[in-house]
Amino acid sequence: MPPEMVAIVRSAVATGEYASISEVIRDALRDWTHKRSARQQAITDLRQLWQEAIHDETPGVLADEVLDRLERKYQAITEAAGMT
Repeated sequence: MPPEMVAIVRSAVATGEYASISEVIRDALRDWTHKRSARQQAITDLRQLWQEAIHDETPGVLADEVLDRLERKYQAITEAAGMT
């Protein structure tokens, strides 16, 4: 580990945040494993959505129509908040 990380780990033990260096490393590995798993799940979900979108035969919506709707929506929000 780089010296900066070693210092952080030792500081966590010295301040009582963790009982030992091993505990710091175990906690870090648990977090890393959780993040890695969540990332893999997100990739799997995205691939599934992509496949569904590819096979979806419903007609799309033109970008100009979507932008017009959004503009009207946010204009109404602005007006309701008295910001015009």
